[in-house]
Amino acid sequence: MCRGTTGILGVRLSQTTIRSARDEDLAAIQAIYAHHVTTGTGSFELEAPGLAEMSRRLADVRGNGLPWLVAEQDGRVTGYAYANLYRSRPAYRFTVEDSIYLAADAIGRGTGRRLLTALIDECERAGCRQMVAVIGDSANTASISLHARLGFRFSGVVRSCGWKFDRWLDTVLMQRELGAGERTSPED
Repeated sequence: MCRGTTGILGVRLSQTTIRSARDEDLAAIQAIYAHHVTTGTGSFELEAPGLAEMSRRLADVRGNGLPWLVAEQDGRVTGYAYANLYRSRPAYRFTVEDSIYLAADAIGRGTGRRLLTALIDECERAGCRQMVAVIGDSANTASISLHARLGFRFSGVVRSCGWKFDRWLDTVLMQRELGAGERTSPED
């Protein structure tokens, strides 16, 4: 498994701070995610999880030694990103899957790029070798473009695998090498 994070966070970028998530961020994280669940197709959840479930998810990511980051501007959480195990079987232990969600008023301001860049850096420091993006809805061009700008390659489309808002949705798979990637053996 990836070794865990020890990177330097909290760097101020254009009035936005990227830092590790704290328990007191959960209400803002839950509200951001609830908006995306109830109005968008980036998440295939049909009902927004409550605070207890979001707390469990944060604890799971932390328990796996992986980063969960937030973007904060003027004391307000405007987005978050995290990486968790891509799959639970041991052979996948050096591969993570990223998730990123922004408050509606933070979209298009560079917050997503800052969050995903910091997440990639933290995962590389943790010894991870591959990051996979499983992007909900092939029409989610903003997420697809963001990932492509940060070095993710298109890996495929799983067609019509989700049913939400009375229509079929695809998922787009993208992948990015981290650190030495496949060029060397990982350190267990």
